Amino acid sequence: MSRAPVVLAFIASLMGAAGVALAAAAAHQNGGDLGRTAALFLLLHAAACLGIAAHAQLAPSRALVAAGFVMAAGAALFSADLAKSAFTGERFFPMAAPIGGSTMLMSWVALIAIFAWAARR
Repeated sequence: MSRAPVVLAFIASLMGAAGVALAAAAAHQNGGDLGRTAALFLLLHAAACLGIAAHAQLAPSRALVAAGFVMAAGAALFSADLAKSAFTGERFFPMAAPIGGSTMLMSWVALIAIFAWAARR
């Protein structure tokens, strides 16, 4: 059995912890809507990545795990850019949030394809 789902679950757990910390910072340090949005996206995608990791433990799939890692990367980039903007007024780099958001969207579309293919087997 591959370690990849366990690594994905570990990353998802870090994302969840970061999301909770970011939500607290947004509430107490005036992170505003951007801070709250960043926290929300981290928390939601952390839960999704945990689900992907759990499913991949039961039914190993490289494509599924890859989609989970892509999702985690997109959520981290998107949320980090929003959080940096909320608390410092600066961005990581131009188009960081749109790249992260597009990456998240592509990972969800990949999951649709993966599960549709699995349902047809």
